[in-house]
Amino acid sequence: MKYIFEVQINEGYRAEDYADAWVRASKLIQQAPGARGTELHRKIGDPRTLIAIAHWDSKANRDAMEGQPNPEIAEIIKGASRYCSIRLIGEFEEPEWRVMPQAN
Repeated sequence: MKYIFEVQINEGYRAEDYADAWVRASKLIQQAPGARGTELHRKIGDPRTLIAIAHWDSKANRDAMEGQPNPEIAEIIKGASRYCSIRLIGEFEEPEWRVMPQAN
């Protein structure tokens, strides 16, 4: 499953300011059972808008991690809140259909 959210960088800050916190928190989150990596992307033409994607084995794994809050992760996220606003886009299952180019 994928947990996807949009990050809007606040005036006076850069994406790199948020990315530092993202990497520190992600390293801790990735220790949770079922965590399968994270990605942070800049929007083309708008470097202050990012999309974040966290990959999990299942929603149950992610919910279990959220159900046992880690104070160190909470502190990182609280500190990063001055850099940005975050809007949850949603939780998504793995794709049911995948259309890939055929090899020539």
